[in-house]
This record gives sequence, structure tokens and C-alpha cells, in this order.
Amino acid sequence: MSLVEKIREELKSVYDPELGINVVDLGLIYNIEVTEDNDVTVTMTLTTPGCPLHDSISSGVQYCVEGVEETNNVFVHTVWEPAWSPDKMTDEGKRLLGR
Repeated sequence: MSLVEKIREELKSVYDPELGINVVDLGLIYNIEVTEDNDVTVTMTLTTPGCPLHDSISSGVQYCVEGVEETNNVFVHTVWEPAWSPDKMTDEGKRLLGR
């Protein structure tokens, strides 16, 4: 399993507390980049720009990735473009949401 795959699996332990769905299945993780030095940048979004849980979810992602043994520096970059929509959810996320 590559480090990116390992990180993606670990991120399934970070949940949006309002929806009760993890950030991966919710489609909030747009990209995971790993450098040769195992520095990691996670590009993500939230369901809405005014999300009151922004800090909580972003901190959860940061903490989770820092907990992966092989990683060094971890950066979480929140973007608003492209905007999140339910279409970005995995099939499992849609099932959990009842779609």
C-alpha cells in the first residue's frame, strides 16, 4: 500500500460531526500529495464555506495524518473551488446519507 493510500484509509477515521460521515466518503478530500521527504499536503474542502466546524474538521485531518508513522511535515490546505456537492461523495457516503 502506498503512503497516499495509507493516509486516505486513515482519514476515514475523521468524521464530519454534523453528518456522521467520514471526510473521505463525504468527498471532502480532493488531493493528497507526498514529497520525496514524506512531507504531506492534503487539499480539502468543507460542505459550506461558513461551516462552523471548519477548525474541528481541519484539525482532525491534520492530527490524523501526523499520526501516520512515515509522514514528516503535514499541511492541510482548505479550498472552496471547486465547490463541494453531494456528487463528490463516494457510493458508501451516499448510502450512509440515504441517497
